[in-house]
Amino acid sequence: MSRLIPAAETKKWVISETSNLSVNGTTNINKFTCDIPNYGKTDTLTLIKGKNDKDLVLSGSVELKIQSFDCHNSMMTHDLRKTLKASTFPVLKINFLSLSKLPNLTMQPELITGLVDIEIAGVRKRFDVSYQISTDAQKGIHLVGTRDVNFSDFNLIPPRKLGGMIKTNDKLNVSFHLKIKAEN
Repeated sequence: MSRLIPAAETKKWVISETSNLSVNGTTNINKFTCDIPNYGKTDTLTLIKGKNDKDLVLSGSVELKIQSFDCHNSMMTHDLRKTLKASTFPVLKINFLSLSKLPNLTMQPELITGLVDIEIAGVRKRFDVSYQISTDAQKGIHLVGTRDVNFSDFNLIPPRKLGGMIKTNDKLNVSFHLKIKAEN
């Protein structure tokens, strides 16, 4: 649900299919990384700037297939997909809501924040996300976001193995790299 603001400027950002997402976590004995190396489709985000610089709405979403997660270990991949209830809720969804300020879009990475809704296993939660945003020599925009979340935020129980001897910790670090092309 976005606020209605009088639009002074609207920008369309097309998310490249080469965008990616990774989840980093730990167990009581090691660390793991699960990723979706390629988004596999394109989506559009809309950035609406009102007359006031503080009036910024970022709308649009990305939907990631839970089956696309690869933990580089078949048992771990299976356990993550099962924990995220992939058979019932096959998609992890990130809805973009706002940015703290209009980015300068230079090659020097700029730190900004934004609000997103993340939906996993049918549960939606709102989070502040820290972003680094920059451009490359081809004028592509790179939006790199990170946020710590917990399995318990989404009413999920972290996976356990060997009768509970190996326990996955509740906290996960979610990181995504959106490769964007400005439309206008």
